[in-house]
Amino acid sequence: MKYLTALAAVMIPAGALAQAVPTTVEPLVPAQGTVLDVSTEGRTTRVPDVATIRAGVVSQAPTAAAALADNAQRMTRVIAALKRAGVAPRDLATSNVGLSPQYRYTEGQAPAITGYQATNTVSIRFREVAKAGGVLDALVAQGANQIDGPNLSIDKPEAALDEARTDAVKKARARADLYAAAAGLKVVRVISIAETGQDAGAPGPQPVFLARAMASDAKTEIAPGEKDVTVTLSVRFLLQ
Repeated sequence: MKYLTALAAVMIPAGALAQAVPTTVEPLVPAQGTVLDVSTEGRTTRVPDVATIRAGVVSQAPTAAAALADNAQRMTRVIAALKRAGVAPRDLATSNVGLSPQYRYTEGQAPAITGYQATNTVSIRFREVAKAGGVLDALVAQGANQIDGPNLSIDKPEAALDEARTDAVKKARARADLYAAAAGLKVVRVISIAETGQDAGAPGPQPVFLARAMASDAKTEIAPGEKDVTVTLSVRFLLQ
């Protein structure tokens, strides 16, 4: 009985075997013809529509408790100003809270604590870049004295990336046609396409702005400009 069961298990219909056999995959290097590898970068531009800024309060006092108390009071005013400006809770997050002693160094003596410094920093995302400058002015008026940014970026870069991919493919084909003509050949077809890199308009390094007492009525303005969105492709062509 066990023998019959095993025999039935191995008696697979020929059609099932045919379906299980994988189809032949053509190698990336054909047997005939000339292979040309082209690397191109496609590019498009977008106006950044998101600004991310880190704003904080730095307080110094003779004691740790006094530094924390002053920092908390000023930070409460800063958060309230952000809410009045319409910043949504999802676009506001604490990024750093710190307390550290301040030292006086004298040659030949151990460092002496002269006071304490408390810091509290929040990360703010502005979905209307044009309004970010006015909000920064309001923050400084409410006690913010350290600002990093802005970091400008593109909120939804997918469509821009697709434009860059299309541009890269067109450039690769044009370059392949050029090489083929110079060699007395013609482009037969594309063998493979590989995306080797992309830049979705991510923010680059930005300067740190330390807010000072405002001595004039000048307003802060943020100019978004344009950002490049790029995609790099490696395309393999068959020439004959």
